[in-house]
Amino acid sequence: MAILVYTENREGKFKKATFELLSYAQEIAQKTNTSVVALSIGNVEDETLKTLGQYGAKKIISVKNAPEFLDNKIYTDIITSVIEKEAANIVIMAHNLSGKALAPRISARLKAGLVSAAVSTPSSYDPFVVKKAVFTGKAFAHIKVNTALKVITLAQNSFGINDPQDQDVSIETFDAGVDTNSKTKLIDTHKITGKLLLTDAEVVVSGGRGMKSADNWHLLEELADVLGAGLACSRPISDEGWRPHDEHVGQTGKIIAPTLYIACGISGAIQHVGGISASKCIVAINKDPDAPIFEVADYGIVGDFQNVLPQLLEAVKNIKNS
Repeated sequence: MAILVYTENREGKFKKATFELLSYAQEIAQKTNTSVVALSIGNVEDETLKTLGQYGAKKIISVKNAPEFLDNKIYTDIITSVIEKEAANIVIMAHNLSGKALAPRISARLKAGLVSAAVSTPSSYDPFVVKKAVFTGKAFAHIKVNTALKVITLAQNSFGINDPQDQDVSIETFDAGVDTNSKTKLIDTHKITGKLLLTDAEVVVSGGRGMKSADNWHLLEELADVLGAGLACSRPISDEGWRPHDEHVGQTGKIIAPTLYIACGISGAIQHVGGISASKCIVAINKDPDAPIFEVADYGIVGDFQNVLPQLLEAVKNIKNS
C-alpha cells in the first residue's frame, strides 16, 4: 500500500503546489503507516527530483517518455499504470487544470471514490472522510469514501508546507508501457514571460469595472510591482480588452488561492468570488459600501480608488523602506 502523489513540473522545475501536496501526503502516511511515492512525468533532472524527498517522498517514479503537453488520455494511462504497479490506495493531485482533467478519468477507470478540492487531511480513516469546500467556498461538506482506492485533489494553499528534511530517496525510471503517440496535434505554444504566474503568486492585486478605464491601471501595476504581486482582473475587464485574458480570475477564468488578494473596484459577483474564495486574506476597496465583495472580504476599505490607492502605495513603500 502506498500514497501516490502526481507532481507537476514547469520547464523541469517543481512549484510550491508540489511541495504542498507532498506535505499533505506525508501527514496522511504517518497516520496510516504507509509511504509516499511521487510520480514525475516529463524530463526532470535527478537532482531536481531528489528535492521531492525533502518534503516526504520515499520513492520517486520518473516517466520521461510522455508528451511535453498534457494529453489527458496518455497521462491517465501512465498514472493508472503507476497506481497498479505501486498498489497505491490513495492518489493525491493538485486541484488545478490538470488535476481537474485527470482525477475524474482515473476515478472512473479504476472505480475509485473522488474528493475534489479537499481542504484538510481526512478527519477519519475508518470510515474515510475528507472535508471540502462547496458553494464557492461558502460552506463545507464532509465526503465519505467507501472504495478501496481514493482519489483526492487538494485545493491550493489549504495546507502548509513542511520544512525540508534531508532523507534518503530512491529514483526509479519507469516505462508505463502505454502508447505515447498522441492523437492530439499541438498547433502552437505561447510562453508568458516577464510576469508572475497568477497560480504561483502569494499576493495578487486585481481590478474591476470600478477602475473606470484601462488608463488607470498604472496604479495597480505600481502596487503589484512594490508588493511583488501578480496582476489580475475580473471578467468584464478582459472582455472589454482592458487587460489580457490570462489575467482573468473567477469561475470562468483562473482559480487562485493566494495568501493575500487585493480587489479594487470589483463588485464581488458570485462568479468572481468563486475563483478567489480560497484566498487566505481578501482586502476589498470599493466606493459602494453595499458591494457584495465586502461580504467575503477580511478587510474592507470604502472609498474611491483614486484616493485610496496612492495612500496605500505610499504606506507600503514606507514599510518597505523602514
